[in-house]
Amino acid sequence: MNIIGPDALVFGVDDVAACTRYLTDYGLDPVGVTASGGRFEALDGTAVVIAHKDDPALPPAMGTSSMLRKTVYGVADGQTLEAIALELGKDREVRHLPDGSIEAEDDMGFMLGFQVSVRRAIALPAETVNAPGATAQRAVNKTASDEHAVVRPRSLSHVVYFVPDQPKAEAFYVERLGFCCTDRLLGAGPFLRPAGTLDHHTLFLIQTPPFMKGCEHFTFHMGGPTEVMQAGTRMVNKGYQSFWGPGRHKFGSNWFWYFNSPLGCHVEYDADMDLHDATWVAREAPMSADASQVFLFEAREKWAPGGPPPGAGGKAAQH
Repeated sequence: MNIIGPDALVFGVDDVAACTRYLTDYGLDPVGVTASGGRFEALDGTAVVIAHKDDPALPPAMGTSSMLRKTVYGVADGQTLEAIALELGKDREVRHLPDGSIEAEDDMGFMLGFQVSVRRAIALPAETVNAPGATAQRAVNKTASDEHAVVRPRSLSHVVYFVPDQPKAEAFYVERLGFCCTDRLLGAGPFLRPAGTLDHHTLFLIQTPPFMKGCEHFTFHMGGPTEVMQAGTRMVNKGYQSFWGPGRHKFGSNWFWYFNSPLGCHVEYDADMDLHDATWVAREAPMSADASQVFLFEAREKWAPGGPPPGAGGKAAQH
């Protein structure tokens, strides 16, 4: 199954206006957005789509507090789409939609969509680093810091599900859709990636009680750790509450910064994720803070040896 990764996440939300502000402040581009909702795109066209929770066009809610209504996966071609329809049609309803996509539920009741991917090819430089002992990546007199830099999410990275039966949920994605386990946090669940990407994971499953079933977080890839830090700082300065980070994960190695959101889940920035192929041997570690992060930063309002001068203003970021 040549599944590339998530093309879009669809949410039915309580407050469309608040979610519109949030996703725009996060850095996504509003496309066709009205007071009823719409699409918010990253640079490659992957997106978050929102509508009011009572919109009849939405797939049904899952019966928990989760606002996620659908995860839409992009696939490489029509042949893959047909193969998925044939496979899932063996034991569940597969609906063929007017836009050419298909949809069906997974074994946990999450609605999945599949379409020939809408991802646009993007050609952008990665963050550069100068280090002793290595050839300089930035030219002489080329500065790296720019407080006015335009920082935008590049691509939808992954989504994390709370599931009531992790082994059953994992088996569906591995046995029916061809995902593989890259690494595993014991006591939580597997990091999974489909065949069409080398990204460490596009889906992470976490075992929880049934009433928690839903989306824990989603994230978009940024251009590097500086973009994660800069975008996250701008979110804090706009008044959004940091949930976890900034820091760097162990499994996947991606930099991270999570924020609370009005979408009923956390929303992350990430950057510099590991890539793996079929020769990789999955690792295991017990679920713990030490297994999840290499380091974690905390912001402090202290930018001079004695702290800021009297009357300097500014408010420390709260984490």
